[in-house]
Amino acid sequence: MMGPQHALSGAAAWLTGSWVASTFFDYGQSMTTIAIGTAVCAGGALLPDLDMSGKVTHNEGGSTVSRSFGVFSLFIAEVIEKISVGVYTATKLSHDPDRHNGHRTLTHTLPFAALMGFGATWLCTRFGKWAVLGILFVMFGFALRGLFDKWAHRAGWVIVTITSGAAAYGAYLQLPEGRGFPMIGLAVGAGCIVHLLGDIITRAGVPIFWPIPTGRKMWRMVGLPDKFAIEAGSKVETTVLRTIFTAIALVAGAGVLASPLLKKFNIEL
Repeated sequence: MMGPQHALSGAAAWLTGSWVASTFFDYGQSMTTIAIGTAVCAGGALLPDLDMSGKVTHNEGGSTVSRSFGVFSLFIAEVIEKISVGVYTATKLSHDPDRHNGHRTLTHTLPFAALMGFGATWLCTRFGKWAVLGILFVMFGFALRGLFDKWAHRAGWVIVTITSGAAAYGAYLQLPEGRGFPMIGLAVGAGCIVHLLGDIITRAGVPIFWPIPTGRKMWRMVGLPDKFAIEAGSKVETTVLRTIFTAIALVAGAGVLASPLLKKFNIEL
């Protein structure tokens, strides 16, 4: 699945989860925390593709997320891609094919999603303000690149970086410390899982069972059968799925924002 649809699915998933939590578990959130969680989850839904590097010296190529902050994020993607292919090569079994790139390996696993989620929570609670600002800055940048892909492409990575920094600082000032820090980690981890689910419906699949060996494979790619799977970048993805994710986000967003809006304007039903 392509970057914009990954980000949109992350936003839709967080809004839906927030609506369910509010409706059935009486877990209310302010409009600010809903917006921050949605943006972080959208950014987290792009994070696994940071294993797809491009041409660092020319600031070209790579995945949507690896271009978010120009040559800096491309360099990080290059490092992560090399680590991923190294782990793949070191742990593969006899029936795993040889690989020369690390895309859809280490970062496309459940342990990676858990590490990102728990790691973000630990950083926020351990180091406070600067960790929160840093994570929000990166996730907002990813979200901008994914949700507003055409604008981000025209504006360029410098404007995306400046916008991300301003948004992160503004969000931090509004974020309630008691509930905000764990929420950030949950949103990052949830976004990564949503990414995996999105890639599972494509033909290539993801190694969802790693590091549990299945047969003589450690890196068994799990996906839908070819006749049901979608092709990345196809009309089904860019039109049908994008429309579905947008509709879900709008409906769930309206549902979850209704209560805080009514409270803000002192309206009782």
